[in-house]
Amino acid sequence: MTAPQDFIRDATTLTAPALIPDISLYLATEITPIWQATEAYLAESGIAPPYWAFAWPGSIALARHMLDHPDLVRGKRVIDFAAGSGLAAIAAHRAGASAVTAIEIDPMAGAAIALNAALNKAPVTVRIGDVTRTQLDADLILCGDICYEAPMTRHIWPWLRDCARDADVWVADPGRAYVPTADLTEFARYIIPTTAELESRTSRETILYRVAPSPQA
Repeated sequence: MTAPQDFIRDATTLTAPALIPDISLYLATEITPIWQATEAYLAESGIAPPYWAFAWPGSIALARHMLDHPDLVRGKRVIDFAAGSGLAAIAAHRAGASAVTAIEIDPMAGAAIALNAALNKAPVTVRIGDVTRTQLDADLILCGDICYEAPMTRHIWPWLRDCARDADVWVADPGRAYVPTADLTEFARYIIPTTAELESRTSRETILYRVAPSPQA
């Protein structure tokens, strides 16, 4: 079987995400071909969709904010949770983070993050697995566009609020339906260009929030 890194290179194009011209990623130019190619590669149905192949509005907003405000990141230990392409992790390194870890549950996403990080000369540690029952050693936790499904939000939200006791937790949301806004404080907004195929519109307003910590037991 073709190595994951070779499959990613073959199925994508080197592209700079919207608003981030100085970072290049292995990204898909269309949705349907990458979905079909991923299913064929793994030769099974019900696989993890190739979310890693797109720069989603949440990760773009996080990246742009860190690059524009490196003082918020410099010298910090940063985790990019549900990192997708790894864009936010790479931007955190560019902004001066002392250490960056990208966490993903999908091994193919992990391979894409490693490729993208190497391409951009960013020393990003990739961690694969569900970490939501663990305590993360970080100063800043980045979460781009994570509330697109109700089950996932219910699974991760109490844990994120627990993490917010010890770390700054940022959530970038482009208007998904399941964001628990009562636990959030807005601190920035961006208009992110996108495509009608990916988002059913040509731009999305994406809001950056800080997560309120859960009460101490």
